[in-house]
Amino acid sequence: MKKRALISVYDKQEIEKIVQFFISNDFEIVSTGGTLKYLKSKQFPVIDISEVTGFEEILDGRVKTLHPKIHGGILAVRNNEKHMEILKNKEINTFDAVIVNLYPFFEKVNEDLSFEEKIEFIDIGGPSMLRSAAKNFNDVIVICDKNDYDIVINEIKESKELSFKTRKYLASKVFNLTSSYDASISNFLLENDFPDYLSLSYVKSQELRYGENPHQKAAFYNNTSKKGSFNNMIQLNGKELSYNNIRDIEAAWNIVNEFQEITCCAVKHNVPCGVASAETVEKAYLRTYECDTESIFGGIVASNSIIDKTTALEMNKIFLEVIIAPDFTEEALEIFRKKKNLRILKFNSKPSDNYEYLSVDGGILVQTKDKIKDEYEVVTTKKPTNSEIEDMLYGMKVVKHVKSNAIVVIKNKQMIGAGGGHTSRINAANQALLKSKNGGVIASDAFIPFDDVVEEAYKHGVTAIIQPGGSKNDEASLKACEKYGISMLFTGIRHFKH
Repeated sequence: MKKRALISVYDKQEIEKIVQFFISNDFEIVSTGGTLKYLKSKQFPVIDISEVTGFEEILDGRVKTLHPKIHGGILAVRNNEKHMEILKNKEINTFDAVIVNLYPFFEKVNEDLSFEEKIEFIDIGGPSMLRSAAKNFNDVIVICDKNDYDIVINEIKESKELSFKTRKYLASKVFNLTSSYDASISNFLLENDFPDYLSLSYVKSQELRYGENPHQKAAFYNNTSKKGSFNNMIQLNGKELSYNNIRDIEAAWNIVNEFQEITCCAVKHNVPCGVASAETVEKAYLRTYECDTESIFGGIVASNSIIDKTTALEMNKIFLEVIIAPDFTEEALEIFRKKKNLRILKFNSKPSDNYEYLSVDGGILVQTKDKIKDEYEVVTTKKPTNSEIEDMLYGMKVVKHVKSNAIVVIKNKQMIGAGGGHTSRINAANQALLKSKNGGVIASDAFIPFDDVVEEAYKHGVTAIIQPGGSKNDEASLKACEKYGISMLFTGIRHFKH
């Protein structure tokens, strides 16, 4: 029985290479649809799959390979006498190689297509053939990635046959691909926030030099199901991003996108060390820098507005690891490119994920993203001014990004003090107030259970406080506010960040 290869590929790049190799090794080539036409146009001898099945393609090509003469020829175990006897009686030829790549659902699901158009890019026959061949990998060479053509060609040339190890590797790639492909489709169709089975679909973008520390390995994966900040950004300058860079970049980009006004943010070790808004991006950056002139050194800076020449000149005065913005003027890029290692990132999308994932040993936690609502209740006799209200709401957008327990001090839409990651709220408050020196308003991520925070706030000239409220000791904080003439707002929503 002559060896046969079944080939059906959407991406036809480099397919001639593997076809020519198989033909030179006495394989017959069986093909379908567009691949068949393509190979015939290149003058390759090809058998139409309809000649094998005795049944022509139907339903606009939806059904062409789903046939016993195809899957029987792929799945039959060669050293199983019963299997081979059945093939002989049914006049079914075996397939010794299957080369398939899938309809580009990963790409098309993110394009501006109708729901019905996207459905048509769900491949059914392709995954079925791949899975059949991968299950029977000891007898069938299965290739789902054009980057593996050379591996197969070179090993057969050198050793006359493909090793079990290579066959198993190729089969593992198939199940890795099809599971991710199915997960992407599932996520596209699902309307359940928390389905029974959590299916995630990500494709490796790059291997990183190392992880959080040099002894840890790491890689970055892009979401195949949707466009987000990181799979829709362009690096315009600088060396490769590190694991810690990526985490800090996400934190900075999330913060600046909380605001409509022109805003800059500086992040160090995943913690904001400066946040400020202004009428120009240059002023917003300078106010951000003033928040903490020491911690910003070697940090990540993000802007929600285009960075221009004058801002670039200011930013270039200190050492920064990464600068992020929705765009840059050419003059700004010329200035930044004088520092060859400075990473410049253009983000084309605002944050869009609706869920957060955290791995634990043996499981994964999933939650919806923390959202801000500009809703509040004034609970003190003294009413805050409009500017104080603006600053307090501004502070709540910042404090949700600071590790709990978290306190931030805001003055004129500038973070002048922050305290986070403390087990005690008064310690967080003391840290924030020490940095702020004097004045401003306080935003707290959770309720203030004692009057001690209010006492310290008064000593540092704080005029208003916003917090979720809800403590059994709310009355203690309220009494202290009344005593010192400090306005207090309750939001009813806490913003823990663990």
